[in-house]
Amino acid sequence: MLGVLGGMGPAAGAYFAYRLALLTDVGSDQEHLPVLLVNDPQIPDRSDAVLGRGTSPLPAMRKGLQFLEASGCSCAVIPCNTAHHWYPELAMCVKMPLIHIVSSVVERLRACGIPGGRVGLLGTPATVHSSLYRDALAQAGYAVLPLSEDDVQRLCVRPIKAVKQNRLPQASAALAHSVRVLHDRGAAAVILGCTELPVALAALGRGPLDLPVVDSIDSLAVGALRHFGLNVKPANAL
Repeated sequence: MLGVLGGMGPAAGAYFAYRLALLTDVGSDQEHLPVLLVNDPQIPDRSDAVLGRGTSPLPAMRKGLQFLEASGCSCAVIPCNTAHHWYPELAMCVKMPLIHIVSSVVERLRACGIPGGRVGLLGTPATVHSSLYRDALAQAGYAVLPLSEDDVQRLCVRPIKAVKQNRLPQASAALAHSVRVLHDRGAAAVILGCTELPVALAALGRGPLDLPVVDSIDSLAVGALRHFGLNVKPANAL
């Protein structure tokens, strides 16, 4: 059974479970992976904590993972990119494997036929300004396009905030604008490095963007299915 520590935000946790089911190549209900989702929106804000402005979410996340393990889960995922700033501590608090969202994104980039080059990264201010993605991408041969503080507010925070407020038409329009800006700046692909952004992508429709978009929710779902040895349905077939 796969454990999912969600709620960061709540739409992202629910959307991960939805995409996991859609991406599973099966012929019946019984062939799907059993999943236990804890969708806890009371976990303190991760970006605020990284930036030194809020309470640490680590105790709440640790408690959630330990609950999932005690409930019989043999592997877990956290569909929140910024939460992975605490990945070392979280991985040590349970015996079950904890699949890393950034590693899953890097694998997905290569699977999309993008072996290297410049990529755009959209995410929370804490994720964009930290080494969470930058170091892993550099080791894999990718360079992240730099974003100014104004860029982060306009291109990242705007669509993320709209999803959190359940304003999906505004979120999808803002995301489409952000992707086009990064494309115009030379990005070979754009990483949706906040799990709110795939919710906006779904509202937009997965076709009208101008370049490859690597979705961290789909990447994590594929990583989980691969871990359990299940076949994956191509995203473009959905």
